[in-house]
Amino acid sequence: MVTLDMDDMGPVINRLRRAQGQIGGVIRLIEEERDCKDVVTQLAAASRALDRAGFAIVSSGLQECLSSPEGVDEDDRAAMEKLFLTLA
Repeated sequence: MVTLDMDDMGPVINRLRRAQGQIGGVIRLIEEERDCKDVVTQLAAASRALDRAGFAIVSSGLQECLSSPEGVDEDDRAAMEKLFLTLA
């Protein structure tokens, strides 16, 4: 299976931390009984951040597969496709 290149994960970790903060914001908004529009807007921002982090992880894995000197293993290709479709 493809492993993550930690050099590529810095921006992904930052994006996930941002999403974590946004989810905390959603919880606070609900607890403060804020307007539904505010809650949904913040929740949508968190969802986009999570989606982008997931796609960045899949992209990193695809790049690793393509740059492998042995070529792309069929099992790895199928696993990456499944991961990609999980996010779609």
